[in-house]
Amino acid sequence: MNNDATLDIGIGGMTCASCVARVERALKKVPGVSTVSVNLATESARVQLATDVPVSATEQVPTLNMEARLRRAVRDAGYEPRAANTLTDAPDASRWAGFAPIAWGLALSMPLVLPMLGDLFGWHRMLPALWQFLLATPVQFVLGARFYKAGWHALINFSGNMDLLVAIGTTAGWALSVWLWLTAAPDAMVHLYFEGSALVVTLVLLGKWLEAGAKRQTTSAIRALHALRPEVAHLIGPDGEVDVPADEVLVGDQLVVKPGERFAADGVLLEGFTQVDESMLTGESLPVAKALDSLLTAGSINGDGRVRMRVRAVGADTMLSHIIRLVEDAQAAKAPIQRLVDQVSAVFVPVVLGIALATLLGWWLSGHSFEMALINAVAVLVIACPCALGLATPAAIMAGTGVAAKYGILIKDAEALELAHQVDTVVFDKTGTLTVGKPKLLELACVPDQEHGSGAPRAEVLQLAASLQSGSEHPLALAVLASAKAEGLALLAATEVSAVPGRGMQGLVAGRPLLLGSLRWMDELNVDLGPLAARAALWQTQGATVSALAQRVTQDGQGATDGNDRKAGQARVVLLALLAFGDEPKPAARQALDVLRARGLRLVMLSGDNRGAAESMARRLGLNPEAGEVMAEVLPGDKAAQVLRLKGGGHRVLMVGDGVNDAPALAAADVGMAMANPDGGGTDVAMHAAGMTLMRGDPLLVAAALDISARTVRKIRQNLFWAFAYNVAGIPLAALGFLNPVFAGAAMAMSSVSVMANALLLKRWKP
Repeated sequence: MNNDATLDIGIGGMTCASCVARVERALKKVPGVSTVSVNLATESARVQLATDVPVSATEQVPTLNMEARLRRAVRDAGYEPRAANTLTDAPDASRWAGFAPIAWGLALSMPLVLPMLGDLFGWHRMLPALWQFLLATPVQFVLGARFYKAGWHALINFSGNMDLLVAIGTTAGWALSVWLWLTAAPDAMVHLYFEGSALVVTLVLLGKWLEAGAKRQTTSAIRALHALRPEVAHLIGPDGEVDVPADEVLVGDQLVVKPGERFAADGVLLEGFTQVDESMLTGESLPVAKALDSLLTAGSINGDGRVRMRVRAVGADTMLSHIIRLVEDAQAAKAPIQRLVDQVSAVFVPVVLGIALATLLGWWLSGHSFEMALINAVAVLVIACPCALGLATPAAIMAGTGVAAKYGILIKDAEALELAHQVDTVVFDKTGTLTVGKPKLLELACVPDQEHGSGAPRAEVLQLAASLQSGSEHPLALAVLASAKAEGLALLAATEVSAVPGRGMQGLVAGRPLLLGSLRWMDELNVDLGPLAARAALWQTQGATVSALAQRVTQDGQGATDGNDRKAGQARVVLLALLAFGDEPKPAARQALDVLRARGLRLVMLSGDNRGAAESMARRLGLNPEAGEVMAEVLPGDKAAQVLRLKGGGHRVLMVGDGVNDAPALAAADVGMAMANPDGGGTDVAMHAAGMTLMRGDPLLVAAALDISARTVRKIRQNLFWAFAYNVAGIPLAALGFLNPVFAGAAMAMSSVSVMANALLLKRWKP
């Protein structure tokens, strides 16, 4: 394969951080694998294939064969390969699904435990040893068979996991009880430990069941996104309207969407008017009005209007699918803090086995009975299971990214989530991010004829400017086109049109070689602004963005044709007109900046506008140009350099932008945050370069994204602290004889449940 490829594989049977490490080692041994990330919470692995995977003549579909090899490696490691996304794609199961084994375990264990409770009240009755044996053995070897199977696979692969610890510990307790029973004198009352082994198995099964329920809750957000896909679409075919499966819709098809239905694909509104609920995609609760040519998004809900649309994207190319992929990528990725957990879990089980052996020998050799020594060693094995360690990080990441997606904040990778709360500087692109991004043509001033005092008619100049920019998507070009359309001006044919990066456009309109761009470009071309210089300065001080329309002319005053023409070599550029554009701040922009400043962050606005216009807008937004909070006249190609300069000064930089020209700066920042704009222009490119994406153009979401990042990282640290503290405190207590196996089993089961429950608290977050 010549391109990188990523494969996702579901994995059943993983129970702890040691399992994660073992699966990763097995998958990394497969030839052609570059990197592997295994997630215990999602029970899946994401495998990145090497750039160049050799393909034999018989291997026409290498990716499929590679997937088969990976699945075989998972099975050989002792786990069950499954289809990817089984956890997120599965419908919500009954809350009692999978409880039957626990119910059987409780039913068989309770008769063993009740006499222990009776001792507290002076009721000394013990079940006969045979009855204890008959009750405990099915729990140990039937309900606990999963521990033996998984533990055996770990053993033959020279590694350890939670199942091995539980299997060894409970088997030791069961075997000790059998030995004491069979070697006891006739009619002697000997204390057996069948109840301990049976109850530990039952409690561990109960803990895994509670944990599975919590996992389903952490994936509820991604399942909700999957559920947005409608199954049927109303296709307008040759024979009229017919219902077809949504998967069969093609780009270019025309669909009818009835009131209350979900859109089956991305498209453009062709007929009708409606209000659309896009809350599951953008987090915006208010319906969005849609008129002719408005963009429609798959998964959103049509309001009360029957509309007709043309499909522009289907399947994996829709915005909904892209959002789902981003959320799944974030939940499959490993946060940098997880590396510490991986390093610990790699040696954890062997160390615990060593501690258990030392406990056994220490108690026995110090003169205590072998029975007591073994029970204390069993307690060490049971309480040390590293379930919570494996779940601490992925559970918090899944809950955090899921609730963020609910409110229109897409987190692309776990590293961005972990770094976002550390930033101390936030850099905003101005146009479309802090401002509405739809500037209007405010003024157009033509150069007066020096001889007669009157220049070209305004309508003629506006027609030339609009014709030159007829194919451009730049906000200023759209403003010119809108003004020309409003005045009913017909566009002229434009040829040889080309963009001059960071400066403007040039081309031929009606045979006239025109240039339209910034005053900085005009200055580079030695264009004399003449009597309009004072007006340009006034507009700039008022905060307007000023552009110039000019024409190349020869020394004899005739228009030069192109750069290759002999006359063009003697050409000069003369000014025809100046155009003043104005933009408005977004309604919540100033409030958003105030919120970020209150968090102690340094704020910077990047703009390609002249300094006067940029500083004027900055003051309207509450920024202080004198404090270095404005960077003006920055060319698109220099935005990344400015971000790198800030990083070089020791700052952690968050870059917020919305367009194609922001992509390099988004990639250069410690954390890039792409802000979707309503028309979608350039957003896809920005989203690919950014670690986070805001699905609404609301600057307040920047602070919300930083907040959920900080809260998620706080949950990760809390979980890891309790997971480590639990083992650090529990193992010595068990080794010193202060914990019996039953209490150790209960504590171990509840540790992983508490980690999941703590992570699920993030689901209550609101921006």
